[in-house]
Amino acid sequence: MENKKRFKTALLQTALMIAISLVMSSFSSSQKANDAKPVANVQNEAKDTNISKEKDAKFLTTAAEINLEEIKLGQLAQQKSTMKDVKDLGQMIETDHSKNMEKLTTLAKKESIDLPSSLTDKGNDAYEKLSKLSGTSFDKEYCDMMVSGHKEAISEYEKEIKGTKNSDIKAFATTTLLDLRKHLEHATTCKNKYEKMK
Repeated sequence: MENKKRFKTALLQTALMIAISLVMSSFSSSQKANDAKPVANVQNEAKDTNISKEKDAKFLTTAAEINLEEIKLGQLAQQKSTMKDVKDLGQMIETDHSKNMEKLTTLAKKESIDLPSSLTDKGNDAYEKLSKLSGTSFDKEYCDMMVSGHKEAISEYEKEIKGTKNSDIKAFATTTLLDLRKHLEHATTCKNKYEKMK
């Protein structure tokens, strides 16, 4: 009788463990595995309750998100475009954002801020959309993305420069802004050229 009771208890415990692992597995698979930015934000929020530092941390994770996306799309433009100006734009953007990512990583380490290390869902969506295109359709879409993306980035950087009290982050944002404006200028020229080809 005692053995039967033990067997039932062991069976119930095993069933419970299986149920828990199934729930956890279902939960983790429902999460967007590639969306590293929210994960980095949560880690940073847990580290510090200082509102000013929290805003700086969010800015740096956004800056990393921008860099990772622009590097990947710049590489794609060099591979897929048949036009020299689009290839050149892609190369310039990849080179500048790669350098920027190195500076950003050093700065984030100094400030004890975690950064995403892979493309977010937004970045993956943009990459997927572009990778399905070719010819003039690719060139036009890439230039459009670079214009809208760099306008958004410039806005983020300008807000941070006005709002941050951290002199290192302000200096980083101010320097990077020069590159972002240069990219926007080249991307706008590119976009105007391909709009005329409709």
